[in-house]
Amino acid sequence: MQYGLFTMPSHPPECALFDGHRWDLQTLRWADELGFSEAWIGEHHTAPWEPHPAPDLLIAQALMETRHIRLAPGGFLLPYHHPAELANRVAMLDHMAQGRLNFGVAASGLPSDWAMFNVDGNAGQHREMTREALDIILKLWTEEAPFDYAGRYWKVTKTDLMLESLRPHIRPFQKPYPPIGVAGVSKGSDTLKLAGEHGFLPMSLNLNPGYVASHWESVEEGARRTGRRPSRADWRLVREIFVADSDAEAWRLSVGGMMGRMMREYFLPLLKNVGVIQFLKHDPEVADSDITPEYCARHNWL
Repeated sequence: MQYGLFTMPSHPPECALFDGHRWDLQTLRWADELGFSEAWIGEHHTAPWEPHPAPDLLIAQALMETRHIRLAPGGFLLPYHHPAELANRVAMLDHMAQGRLNFGVAASGLPSDWAMFNVDGNAGQHREMTREALDIILKLWTEEAPFDYAGRYWKVTKTDLMLESLRPHIRPFQKPYPPIGVAGVSKGSDTLKLAGEHGFLPMSLNLNPGYVASHWESVEEGARRTGRRPSRADWRLVREIFVADSDAEAWRLSVGGMMGRMMREYFLPLLKNVGVIQFLKHDPEVADSDITPEYCARHNWL
């Protein structure tokens, strides 16, 4: 089994952005030294507890300070990026990585991010934009001939040679492109169906068994559309794991430390306010008020 790392990254609101960045960079150094195979870095724009709007900035710096670990945005929120610009930026990052880059994408799930970028997430616009953006990016990376793409959300032109020397020319280092991971959260996730359709790496958060099972069903449903046979070996599943000398010490340092504070002050209230706290329940009969850091430590964390 190979171990990877997913970081939101999460820091308390009083932590300076620079200090949080230094901690994240050190975490990636440690992961590389400890033999982790890969690390995925999230993107969020309006969450003070997840203050990281540009995962590629951290990745670019970490590539220069690590040797073996594969690094990845986990993932770029495609509705908030022009696909032509992101295609070039990721391709350049892939050359900097010299084969150590994965390309993670997601549709975005924070209502406050939707509001900032004027995306109607309640109507599923973020998922439509994700599919369209990824389609454009892959065409720019793989198609030789010029084309005009007239989508619902973006219009992109890949020109022929202009003025004798100008043309789109930036392609990824890995051929045809870096391994692509697609993150999903909702039950029966549409974005994970996209992963199954194209043979991308599916990525799931630490949810209850029913939700996780529905994620693999989504991958299989998407794969059937294109005649693929997905492999569970490609599935990335996030679990919170805390290692200490004893269970008692692990409990004290996790539930009683910053991990517990983040859950108590931010993540659990967020899930309750959005109406998805059932993601964490091992039994649907459990009351919402019973979902606490202590409950998560007993039922979800390792």
